[in-house]
Amino acid sequence: MLLVNVLLALAWGALTGRFHAVDLGFGFVLGYGILWIAAGRGAHAAYFRRVPRAVAFALYVLWELVLANLRVARLVLLTPAKRLRPGIVAVPLDLRRDAEITTLANLITLTPGTLSLDVSHDRRVLYVHSIDVADPESFRRETKQGFERAVAEVFE
Repeated sequence: MLLVNVLLALAWGALTGRFHAVDLGFGFVLGYGILWIAAGRGAHAAYFRRVPRAVAFALYVLWELVLANLRVARLVLLTPAKRLRPGIVAVPLDLRRDAEITTLANLITLTPGTLSLDVSHDRRVLYVHSIDVADPESFRRETKQGFERAVAEVFE
């Protein structure tokens, strides 16, 4: 169904003669609506749940990246180096599939100020380095309620 949606977006680009990101994005949304109407309720229902989740996930990740950049900038500019508390935190994982764990680890590494270091052999703990860990329990809670929850929702 995704391939058909992409083909409809490309067809829209061909019809309008513009292959810019905004035009293709509009074509994708238009194609999504056409497919949703044409498919009805039963066929390919999972696709119509996943696309909005993926869009919400992408927006959430972008927002978190902006916030993390601002936090790191504040730390660098306003916090003396002696007051930083870098540390490694063990984050217990509820995620079990390799793709989910890899996505979470990559998101953490992509976020400024944090770096995924390792996953335990039983894949139940992710070790994360952070530039400033005032409260390890708070860091765990924010990671689990933030990125881990978002990854779990998008992979449902």
